[in-house]
Amino acid sequence: MRHNADRPPSVVERVLGVLNAFTAERPRLTLSELSRRTGLPLSTAHRLVGELTERGALERDEDGRYRVGLWLWEVGSLAPHGMDLRESAMPYLEDLYEATHQNVQLAVLDAPEVVYVERISGRGAVNVISRVGGRLPVYATGVGLALLAHAPADVQEEVLAARLKRFTEKTISSAARLRRVLADVRRDGYAISEGQIELLALSVASPVYGPADTVVAAISVVVPSAGVDPRTLVPAVLAAARGISRSLGAPSALRMSGGAVRETH
Repeated sequence: MRHNADRPPSVVERVLGVLNAFTAERPRLTLSELSRRTGLPLSTAHRLVGELTERGALERDEDGRYRVGLWLWEVGSLAPHGMDLRESAMPYLEDLYEATHQNVQLAVLDAPEVVYVERISGRGAVNVISRVGGRLPVYATGVGLALLAHAPADVQEEVLAARLKRFTEKTISSAARLRRVLADVRRDGYAISEGQIELLALSVASPVYGPADTVVAAISVVVPSAGVDPRTLVPAVLAAARGISRSLGAPSALRMSGGAVRETH
């Protein structure tokens, strides 16, 4: 993480730069690689990495490479979209997985991207690039469309004004089309995203509501695009989303439940 040349980086910026150097593609780094990727002198990187390792934020392998430590996972689980949401969602995600034996995902919005906070996948499930803790563009995923459709207007406009990168020929790449899709999602209560990131997969997603009846997350099931009518998956996805919303205390979901504690499918 390169700092502003107009002033020296603060200690916090240096620490965050070290942590930001790790990626899904490069989860293990040597001290020299950390120094190079952060732009910090080797001596400074050595001191910060040593302190982070002592605290448990980093761990050192036998071969001398560093990786993110368990302590950061413990801290991250305290985030508002962390453990409580996952614990409420897991029974319904498991039900949805048992009904489909495909990829079942839970994500939250961090515009212009979605962050995946949970995923269940079987050996025979279609291959997807999403992972827990990973990010994908909000406009090109089912969960992203479900979240963006219910996001504040300024968030929507920020995404609509930005360049929409194309991953495949089916990726939404124009603001006009994205507006139409978001209107459809608000009308229907679910999103279908086919072949936007990978042509071989499609997802059906639905928003999840919290105690204030605002959308706090979205779930999806990702299946092979060939030979699948996505509409057949909609009832199961909607039922799972309602169950999670009810578990989180969403008033609209509680009214719809008629006093039932949990739905299965």
